[in-house]
Amino acid sequence: MLLTEVDHVAIAVRDLDAAVQWYADTFAATVSHRETIERDGVEEALLSVADSYVQLLTPIRTDSTVAKFLDAKGEGIHHVGYRVDDCAAALRQAVAAGAKAIDAEPRPGSRGTTVAFLHPKTAFGTLIELVQE
Repeated sequence: MLLTEVDHVAIAVRDLDAAVQWYADTFAATVSHRETIERDGVEEALLSVADSYVQLLTPIRTDSTVAKFLDAKGEGIHHVGYRVDDCAAALRQAVAAGAKAIDAEPRPGSRGTTVAFLHPKTAFGTLIELVQE
């Protein structure tokens, strides 16, 4: 199996600080990593849950995919990230099996990871991110 574990569940939010505070107040969760990803037009806060994360995402530009998601669907689960040992190999295998790639090649992600996204139309309505640490 190419998927080694769930890396994160990404939740699109309008107010990142308010979402971080809610998780702190409700679950005593703390931010383990916070980063602005200019390429994707988002700011993220990662909350550790065992060996995985809840990734809170907010747009920093109106043309980002997260901004468009929020406009169309409102706040909520945006995508699921799965860890893989080799992002390029996992992407090739997924495409060979009929998945539609959003990224033609893996690219840099947050935390120094390598990532690639698969289109939700070929994944039962779920945007999937392949994550290589």
